[in-house]
Amino acid sequence: MSDNRFGYCCINITLQKSEKVMTNRTMRRKTFDLKGLGYTSQLAFDNTRDLIRILEWNAEHGFEVFRMTSTLFPWASEYEMDALPDIEAIRENMRKAGEVARSTGQRLSFHPGPFNCLASPKENVVLNCIKDLSIHGEQMDMLGMPRDHNAKINIHIGAAYGDREAALDTWCRNFERLPESVRSRLTVENDDRKNLYSTKMLYESVYKRLGVPIVFDSHHFQCGPQDSSYEEAFLMAYETWPNGIRPVCHHSNSKKLHEDPTCRNPAAHSDYYYEPFDSCGKSVDVAMEAKAKELAVFDYLQKFEPAEEKQAA
Repeated sequence: MSDNRFGYCCINITLQKSEKVMTNRTMRRKTFDLKGLGYTSQLAFDNTRDLIRILEWNAEHGFEVFRMTSTLFPWASEYEMDALPDIEAIRENMRKAGEVARSTGQRLSFHPGPFNCLASPKENVVLNCIKDLSIHGEQMDMLGMPRDHNAKINIHIGAAYGDREAALDTWCRNFERLPESVRSRLTVENDDRKNLYSTKMLYESVYKRLGVPIVFDSHHFQCGPQDSSYEEAFLMAYETWPNGIRPVCHHSNSKKLHEDPTCRNPAAHSDYYYEPFDSCGKSVDVAMEAKAKELAVFDYLQKFEPAEEKQAA
């Protein structure tokens, strides 16, 4: 019998509605240019303060898996952290958030955006990716998270650029350019488009070369390249995780299939869950990606988890 832990991503709908707690306050570029670092610093302070509240709520409700938003520090690529007027108070917020996570057994992670393309043939794109990932590594350090895959920073390969193998080789070479704070935490995920990357491709060309763990995404498996069975793909990804570190997977269902047949994007996530996650009898951590966030996880547990095993995460 598997002992899976289910968590949610970025936004806590309950707290957002009841207490206006959120960690994704940001602004347009025009506002950033107009209001400068003072306003940016205030947003970062508010975001990091509210991260503490979310983690406290998670502990109260049994969640042990939580993906943080990448907008804790708005426009973070445009300045050095130490330039923020409130940086010491912000660092204290991050220290407290990390302390709450560690003391309550919560596993924190990041999933930086799709513009992070280490496989790009364009040097400026790669440099921007290295910078953004380095910022995420610095934030993990501020939280006091371990420099290992318990505190994963997860990305995709990015694109195929007309030659999958060449792109995978470029990704692997650029991986070596990342700071240790990122290399020690980086994971890679299978894609939701048939012209991109399956778990098997990542296993053969990234894991075998670099030892980078693979995050298995169940919905992406359905939408992406079909070069293995579900169980084969899942077990390949499972095998890539170091001893003593629980593998992390992603689970979502199709909005088009279950909620809105007019939805044009077959990879779009549904609000709630209609199919359970199959961990092939293994125990893993599952980041649940339904749009209804923690509400969808509670609903999922009621639908699919045996009463004696029910836990939020």
